[in-house]
Amino acid sequence: MFSLFRENIRIAMDSIKGQVLRTVLTILIIAIGITSLVGILTLVGALENTISGDFASMGANTFNIQRYEFNTRNSRDRDKINPIISYRNVKEFKDKFSYPFSKTSIHFTGTRNAEVKYESEKTDPEVSVVGINENYLENTGTEIDNGRNFTFFDVENNNHVCLIGSDFKKNLFKDTNPLGKTISIRGVKFKVIGLLKSKGATFRNNQDLRVLIPLQIARSIFTLPNINYGISVKVDDKQFLEGAQDEAILTFRNIRKLNPIEENNFGLERSDDLLNRIASITVYLYYAAWIISIITIFGSSIALMNIMLVSVTERTREIGVRKALGAKKHTIAGQFFMETIIIGQIGGLVGIILGILIGGGISAAANFSFSTPWLAIFAATTISFVIAVVSGLYPAVKAAKQDPIESLRYE
Repeated sequence: MFSLFRENIRIAMDSIKGQVLRTVLTILIIAIGITSLVGILTLVGALENTISGDFASMGANTFNIQRYEFNTRNSRDRDKINPIISYRNVKEFKDKFSYPFSKTSIHFTGTRNAEVKYESEKTDPEVSVVGINENYLENTGTEIDNGRNFTFFDVENNNHVCLIGSDFKKNLFKDTNPLGKTISIRGVKFKVIGLLKSKGATFRNNQDLRVLIPLQIARSIFTLPNINYGISVKVDDKQFLEGAQDEAILTFRNIRKLNPIEENNFGLERSDDLLNRIASITVYLYYAAWIISIITIFGSSIALMNIMLVSVTERTREIGVRKALGAKKHTIAGQFFMETIIIGQIGGLVGIILGILIGGGISAAANFSFSTPWLAIFAATTISFVIAVVSGLYPAVKAAKQDPIESLRYE
């Protein structure tokens, strides 16, 4: 039995080598379908990982109060413009919100194009400077790689200290430990007390190229009007999250002086709500990927079947000779079926490699978080095998049913 199987593989490989051009075209047809599946699933997976990782970095058991909801303005509220969240709003909220087992952080982005100097070295003007309070790191899931966080006294006493992103070790502090060093931002000097762990970049927003400074000092440096602040609240236990949200909404409505019948003119978002919403969006992307790929793969299976039928017709005399020498129907069918399986698997392998390269290349260009698409690889391997089985079954049966006498007369 094994010797017959090995013989069928040898005959199939000889046939493939004898029809190089046809085999290559067939493999490419299959590979195109598999490439579309693996490439799209790889790209969608990388996009999902990136967005989910970005929002998950908000931290667990956390919600934000912001100017708009995550879905911003829907068709019903297209003309509604919410007022900014001012410093007076956030200061009043922090003073009045006293829910048990919760921490409130306040922050605002002073600029996204600052130039940071250290001695004779300086960065490109692409550094983000963020003013924060002592709870910002914990509430946003940001970790310190080396050094320490701000204390309450650092923020309240306007200490000229700062935390820097991990990318500063690649440019400004290549061969130097940044802790204890003094940097300059817009002529104001800050002592580096902490180096943040890398968080990567999302949609060209590099979170590793930023400087965090105490909130009050940031307000004195960046004095543009209408600065929009952000509030983040974290509770120690998820069971308190709903109660904290209700209390926060009530507190902020009172700060905004809204009467009971008025809608909120601010947004509130939970980290898990954002992740669930993102997951629901990416489901549709997966559906689209499968639909596009199935259409392409269906065309590939038809093309493979037609090519194998042509091969059966061209090798009619060969089939007759083998039957005359004693080959049985299942032997002839096995030879053609094995040839189809081999071509299908080679096409699937080529498609998987091309799909990962294309999807990974686009992900790298867009700074998405790439991960090996095991689901796509498994699906592609299974589909390429199924294509080969479906496409090779009819040609193999047709070859096995050839009449030996008529086959020997075939020219």
